[in-house]
Amino acid sequence: MSNIKGKVAFVTGANRGIGRAFVEELIAAGASKVYAAARDANKLSDLVQENEGKVIPVTLDVNQAETIKTLANDFKDVALLINNAGIARFTSFMTAPSLDDARDEMETNYFAPLNMIRAFAPVLKENNGGAIVNISSVAGYLNFPVLGSYSASKAAVHSLTQGVRAELAGQGTHVVGVYPGPIDTDMTASVPLDKTAPNIVAKEVLNAVENGIEDVYPDPMSVDFHAGFLSDPKALEKQVGEMLPE
Repeated sequence: MSNIKGKVAFVTGANRGIGRAFVEELIAAGASKVYAAARDANKLSDLVQENEGKVIPVTLDVNQAETIKTLANDFKDVALLINNAGIARFTSFMTAPSLDDARDEMETNYFAPLNMIRAFAPVLKENNGGAIVNISSVAGYLNFPVLGSYSASKAAVHSLTQGVRAELAGQGTHVVGVYPGPIDTDMTASVPLDKTAPNIVAKEVLNAVENGIEDVYPDPMSVDFHAGFLSDPKALEKQVGEMLPE
């Protein structure tokens, strides 16, 4: 996608954090319309009011596959799909009392984007290929034991991104994987690390969409992490492996 100006986008998890930043930055970049999706569309009312008909609120639980299919049938003008919605339960593999959190993370972080892509890929094809953005994490490269099942779900997103990139290349769809470190959102409120503002992340990602970049490391921690991974992945694995649950 050479230019976001005049394009129509669909953003999941748009009511807060990076999702809200995506909506704001898409409008600033000249998008003609943004479908802003959230479980409670009432939480999007300020974005709708501030943007004079350019932001369309959409009620969506991303774990409802049939609803996703209906939306794809209704919204035939989407050229950019941003799979942003995600959850983190901050549980490890061995200390979690059950597998419920792991299943929830996999459903929301992996299966939901997969359903979104399967539903909207034909729409993107009809709109000159378009683009897809998947939000993974540095934890998708290596497992952080303190949030082990979340890391596993984001590793699945990383693999999903590579797979659909290959499958959809023939229809001209540009697939972007995003691998942030700590971002200043509600999800990371309890994380005692330096964090990057969500709007900075959104701008970096939209720049990648417009310039054909496939992998985005949108903050200082993610840039350093990726460099360390390329240099000595085993050493980095041991380093993050020290982040054990209490």
